Amino acid sequence: ARGREAAMAAAFPGTASLVEEIDKRLLVILRDGRKIIGNLRSFDQFSNLVLESSVERIIVDTRFADIPLGLYVIRGENIVLVGPVDEERDRSQTMLTQVDVNEILAAKKQEEENTRLKAELSKQLRVDWFKDDDLF
Repeated sequence: ARGREAAMAAAFPGTASLVEEIDKRLLVILRDGRKIIGNLRSFDQFSNLVLESSVERIIVDTRFADIPLGLYVIRGENIVLVGPVDEERDRSQTMLTQVDVNEILAAKKQEEENTRLKAELSKQLRVDWFKDDDLF
């Protein structure tokens, strides 16, 4: 097995550390902020990943839900971070509460709307500030 890993590491020098993660559960954080958890089945020289039994974990405040994705292919250019999942620690964590998928999707939608409204208000305040002739 070690010889096979060494051969794979030589074949894929930029992704050599992923060889040791084959068949392990990983957390992958993507450029758009999504968090994907799944079992690493394969990868290539571009760090494209194939995850099996994968889920998207959505976290809003202190709540989370896992949305099943199944077999999932991730392009290497979209990956920000890859790391192993400590299953025991994940199961025993107490900081987050697992909720229903519909509840977390509604909470995520509300959070995105609040963020949009804050950005819009901030933009309007900047425009009003620059229009104020009394400042100069």
